[in-house]
Amino acid sequence: MNSTAGSICPFEILTNDKLEAARTGNWFLETNLVIARLDKLSRNQDVQEKLKAPDCRWDLVVCDEAHKMSASVFGHEVKYTKRYKLGQLLSTLTRHFLLMTATPHNGKEEEFQLFMALLDGDRFEGRFRDGVHFSDASDLMRRMVKENLLKFDATPLFPERIAYTVPYKLSNTEAKLYKEVTDYVSKEFNRAEALQNDKRAGTVGFALTILQRRLASSPEAIYQSLRRRRERLESKLRELEILHRGGVAASFAPTGPELDAEDVEDLEDAPDNEVENTAEEILDQATAAGSILELKAEIDTLKRLEGLALSLRRTGEDRKWNELAKLLSAIFTTPSGGNGTIPGVSDADPLPKPSRHQKLVIFTEHRDTLNYLEERISTRLGRKEAVVTIHGAMGREDRMKAQEAFKHDPQVRVLLATDAAGEGINLQRAHLMVNYDLPWNPNRIEQRFGRIHRIGQTEVCHLWNLVAEETREGDVYRTLLEKLEQARQALGGQVFDVLGKLQFEGKPLRDLLIEAVRYGERPDVRARLTQVVSNAFDPTQLRDLIEERALAHDTMDASRVFRVREEMERDEARRLQPHYIESFFLEAFKQLGGSVKQREPRRYEVTHVPASVRNRDRQIGVGEPVLTRYERIAFEKDLISPQGHPLAAFICPGHPLLDATIDLILERNRDLLRRGAILVDERDPGTSPRVLFYLEHKIQDASLTRSGDRHIISNRMLYIELDTNDNTRHMHYAPYLDYRPLDEDEPSVEAILARPECAWINQSLEQKAQQYAVARVVPEHLTEVRSRRLELITKTEAAVKERLTKEIIYWDHRAEELKLQEQAGKLNARLNSGEARKRADALQTRLQKRLEELELEKQISALPPVVAGGVLIVPAGLLAAMKGESLTSPMAESVDTQAVAAKARSIIIQVERDLGYVPVDREHEKLGYDIESRVPGTGKLRFIEVKGRVAGADTITVTKNEILTSLNKPDDFILAIVEFDSDAHRVYYVRRPFQREPDFGVTSVNYSFADLLARAEVPR
Repeated sequence: MNSTAGSICPFEILTNDKLEAARTGNWFLETNLVIARLDKLSRNQDVQEKLKAPDCRWDLVVCDEAHKMSASVFGHEVKYTKRYKLGQLLSTLTRHFLLMTATPHNGKEEEFQLFMALLDGDRFEGRFRDGVHFSDASDLMRRMVKENLLKFDATPLFPERIAYTVPYKLSNTEAKLYKEVTDYVSKEFNRAEALQNDKRAGTVGFALTILQRRLASSPEAIYQSLRRRRERLESKLRELEILHRGGVAASFAPTGPELDAEDVEDLEDAPDNEVENTAEEILDQATAAGSILELKAEIDTLKRLEGLALSLRRTGEDRKWNELAKLLSAIFTTPSGGNGTIPGVSDADPLPKPSRHQKLVIFTEHRDTLNYLEERISTRLGRKEAVVTIHGAMGREDRMKAQEAFKHDPQVRVLLATDAAGEGINLQRAHLMVNYDLPWNPNRIEQRFGRIHRIGQTEVCHLWNLVAEETREGDVYRTLLEKLEQARQALGGQVFDVLGKLQFEGKPLRDLLIEAVRYGERPDVRARLTQVVSNAFDPTQLRDLIEERALAHDTMDASRVFRVREEMERDEARRLQPHYIESFFLEAFKQLGGSVKQREPRRYEVTHVPASVRNRDRQIGVGEPVLTRYERIAFEKDLISPQGHPLAAFICPGHPLLDATIDLILERNRDLLRRGAILVDERDPGTSPRVLFYLEHKIQDASLTRSGDRHIISNRMLYIELDTNDNTRHMHYAPYLDYRPLDEDEPSVEAILARPECAWINQSLEQKAQQYAVARVVPEHLTEVRSRRLELITKTEAAVKERLTKEIIYWDHRAEELKLQEQAGKLNARLNSGEARKRADALQTRLQKRLEELELEKQISALPPVVAGGVLIVPAGLLAAMKGESLTSPMAESVDTQAVAAKARSIIIQVERDLGYVPVDREHEKLGYDIESRVPGTGKLRFIEVKGRVAGADTITVTKNEILTSLNKPDDFILAIVEFDSDAHRVYYVRRPFQREPDFGVTSVNYSFADLLARAEVPR
């Protein structure tokens, strides 16, 4: 995690050192933001015991790549993996459980329902029985198909992606080495099976699989692997001979880790460095030899194979490299004969454009091959700096450095990577990729391809897969790639999204490839494996996987995209920008006695943090402590580490310095809201004051929190304004930002309240505001929340009742069946009628309890709105009258009259219509702009602030809210000026009218009318 990310979200990464150094003995109790690997948690029982501590409860647990927490069904038995059991545990430790995966469904409904049981055990209870159990998970899942995602202009978010197969034939020397090594692997597999020891057989099988994969990778990889294995087994032989001479019985069990089927499956998804280290340890040691003689014979075989590999290595003959070399030439050199020379690319495909400035990603599975390719590619391109690498042995900083060099350094052309770069790295700077080694898990193809096929990619993505013809596993993989290409032409790029879900007669691809290695010389086996792969790409089955009819999936047509964009545009116009936090913090921190000095633009040095702030952090802080001083602080991410300047602490919500400051300010000034305040509306030339109340409104259900309180399901701040004519209205979005406090030279609070215009203001107004909120605003809030929640609860209730009732009926019936069998003398060793009856009774209890809980959740009620504070809003006209100033004073001249403002808005609305836009007058909502103008067919909005002025006016007054809105949406905000001259008028549009936000205490700014007109343009 880099320093910027750590500052924004200070997560702690789980390590053994941190677990051991915990002050309380339980690191999870001391840490609130944690990142941990699934395998680290699932394999370590001690860590799970710490997670189970009574006080160790979490607000949110997020599991990425959640499909790894799967359970499998074999016959009538369910196999719960360690990861699945971890998921069951985590679901009990958190209020909110989020599972993220691109592959939740592997085509087996029963396993999908087991996966969904992690979210709701009642709705998905029991073993799935086809025809009885149906699951509607639409309320629990949100799914979008990558190829169906649209940008806000309704064009596809992701470009097309195309994969090519580049077959090559082994030379005679390569074919001889392949045959000899494959025969050795097949023979050792048979010996491992004869051991009658599943763990040892699994360990030896894993070692042999790695050896076979390295054989297909490169001459360098297989040579180094054979050499290391031979050396380690010779070392083992010497130890055994010494023990034998000493009369000690020799043990041929592996000295390293032993793997069962689940461990092997876990390693398929483990980090690259862990796979590499485990593979090296096992490959060099695991053997099926059961005696010294057998071990000597195996070593002799390895010597012979090593000699063959060394001979091949010395010749430099490598057909696979030759194909890559051709591809490099075609990609980086513009050929005179056109693009048709690019391997694997047909005339029907959109051709990649050869260029010396291309970027190419090459994936290999083995570090030996990576080093081998780095040297050969650097030599071919003529520059060592043209190639960077990423592999599992590299530290995080080195990986980031390589990634950034590949993205931004014009000298770097090729990134060579193992699967350490297969997840979590953005490489969309490139759109070309080569799988030098094909993964035995097809999901890895999608993961690798996804590194360049990401948001921000603008080019068609091309992937070349190199596959050896006439090899046992190569034949299987070539069939797979051919079927994949056929499916792509029929179904588009979506087919890549389901690679990880393909089932080959219930087996993973790895098992098919091992079977091909062991028995691939038999024509019947080859024919059957080809048929199995072909069946996996059945068009109907593929469409079902893509659509996943059993799952919920959202459809984002253009109209919905436009609606979402409109809401996002509005939210963006009103969002909390860094300058809000900056202006608040600088003012509040100074009030608390802190010292801040600006050193660079928008960057500050904190020379003194008062003890009160540091002490408050000790009371409320949970993360890093507040320091006594800070060399630099900044409020925008781009200003954290500018070149040539000290690193700055990023002050944002969640930073302890800001949190402590807010907490102290609230404590010292909380009563001010209740005491009320007087603010001035400089835009109001009238003399009638208004009163603004802010109320807090909560909605609850009847369920209880752990503390015994009712569960609050929605909390909202309401603004209610009342005026002298007994008009009441609900205001939106922080209306107080447009008002300023009284100046010292202006009339006192007592003098203002003594005015006859304020005679209507009394204590009953608070009750009126509450009554209005109860009658008009609260019902809207309640209806909105209740409709959404009741729909979800009703659906959950029906699903739970249906599922558990069917399970109860099943176990009731089963209990009666077993009872009759027992009475007839037929006893069931695995299950008796009493146990079946207990299951039925337990399910009945669970059903009753869950329905009671859901009934409480359906009892949604609104609490009375509570007045948090109030403000008397004094119009500028009243202050002018009290000071004896005429309304023609400079202050009054800068204020729009309602009539002029309304006329100006109507003119701009017509201008927008004439331009083809769809304008809506939203002036009365005080949103920071007057007109919202929709761009047809896009969902894009223009935010227009309208000012009407008489020709020759000196200034235009703009409120703080309007300035901040323009800064939030600089490309979409327009200051529209209507200049009136007798009966005529002229219209001007000023884009990006304001350059920076006003100071903390400023509510409006006067701008030169002439200067604004000088920067104006005709409406467009």
